[in-house]
Amino acid sequence: MDSSTEDTLDYLKPKPAESEPLLGKTTSAPSGFGKRHVLAFWAFLGFFNVYCLRVNLSVALVAMVNSTDDGSSSDNATECLEDAPANTTSSSSTGEFNWDSNTQSLVLGAFFYGYIITQIPGGWLAEVFGGKKLFGLGVLCTAILTLLTPLAARWNLYVFIALRVIEGIGEGVTFPAMNAMWGKWAPLWERSKLLSFTYAGAQLGTVFSMPISGILCKSNFLGGWPSVFYVFGALGCVWFVIWMLIVHDTPAQHPGISKEEREYIETSVGTRLKVKTPWLAIWTCPALYAICVAHFCNNWGFYTMLTCLPTYMKKILHFDVQQDGFLSALPYLVCWMCQTSSGQIADFIRRNKYLSTVSTRKLFNSCGLLFPAILLCCVQFAGCNHAAVVAIVTFAVGLGGLCMGGFNCNHIDIASNFSGTLMGITNMFATIPGFLGPAVVGWLTSHENTRGQWQIVFYISAAIYVTGCLFFNVFAKGEEQSWNNPEVSVLVFKGRTINDREQSDSSRESTLAKVQAY
Repeated sequence: MDSSTEDTLDYLKPKPAESEPLLGKTTSAPSGFGKRHVLAFWAFLGFFNVYCLRVNLSVALVAMVNSTDDGSSSDNATECLEDAPANTTSSSSTGEFNWDSNTQSLVLGAFFYGYIITQIPGGWLAEVFGGKKLFGLGVLCTAILTLLTPLAARWNLYVFIALRVIEGIGEGVTFPAMNAMWGKWAPLWERSKLLSFTYAGAQLGTVFSMPISGILCKSNFLGGWPSVFYVFGALGCVWFVIWMLIVHDTPAQHPGISKEEREYIETSVGTRLKVKTPWLAIWTCPALYAICVAHFCNNWGFYTMLTCLPTYMKKILHFDVQQDGFLSALPYLVCWMCQTSSGQIADFIRRNKYLSTVSTRKLFNSCGLLFPAILLCCVQFAGCNHAAVVAIVTFAVGLGGLCMGGFNCNHIDIASNFSGTLMGITNMFATIPGFLGPAVVGWLTSHENTRGQWQIVFYISAAIYVTGCLFFNVFAKGEEQSWNNPEVSVLVFKGRTINDREQSDSSRESTLAKVQAY
């Protein structure tokens, strides 16, 4: 019996609880910079662009709104004014638009009303038709609409809100599409680090976008706040052209991949053709709901801070718009470092079998949710000490990046064949905080915009973080689920295809007999 037959027979045998490479054996990782790393780099830049396009409004809105007529009884709090930085601009801004706090919350949350719609369709379409075009077009759609943002805002408020909703619809496919691509490109022991590097582009995009947006808003030479949308929209269009020229959906489709790297990847993740999605099994899987809850809870704190932190910096801590951009970016710089390092460490722990996959995921998830919860509860003890408040909020948001080694990679652990669909499902639920969080903040701060009201915002986020940690620790799984191998899939064997029914040990034995007979 040759080695190819042995690999096939090993693959058909029942799998152990802790996932092993799909074909039972794996070649060693090829040395050097491979095509999977090229994919990771350009996907990283894709998410860098995605978040530049998403968060620039959070900073630009401060300059866009005329806060002398925003309809609130207390625009800027006075309780921390005596401790404000020497060059602060605590006076009201004189932007173009007379939008009150509730209107601003509606504008910030509008993106997520569209974003939630295309999560599940995005994952399914990427698995059926490939993630390359879907991811690229999602970014391009967002970039073009960003270029039109100043025109829409000046035309009509409701047109502006509609544009933000459509922008969310376009961008909603990005995370599920990328997760589907990594289901075909990420070897077993490199999943955490490849995904964490890719998705960390979102945090670095936030780090870049916030201060640059502040500078652009202050620059009369570049046209003020509209330049924020023109600059980042143009960058997104340039990225799209390069992405479409360089990236391919699968290792098998890449014309420049080496034989060694292709074999290394395919012996780990397989070469399955398109198969039917087991929707009932997916929707009844407790491990999926563990990811959903953790994802929702993590995003509650993340999105609340992402969309509202610039407002907190200005109205409570009295930083001007340019300082606001730099200081608001600090939490996401820490988050970027935590995301990148957590993926590397998680794969090191799993590869050396210091902990099982599920224990590794629970460890990082707990750290990424409990540490921020504790820190947010500590904000009140810092009083009006600006340095202390900034440090606490920075690490409260930043340490949430440790969840990348937790629930974020867990989709591929339990079902690599349907990781795009799973990401679509969990990210759909996790999008709810995107519009609900800012709405809660707007409601709590619209009549009494004080440090005490903002502390309630922090307490709510802390309680949600703890809930997510507990739920994930009870229900999460680290091994491949049985429904990841559909009722009828296709296995390539010596240039021919055979049916492979894998729902039970008996069906595996039946297929094994077919291979032996062949």
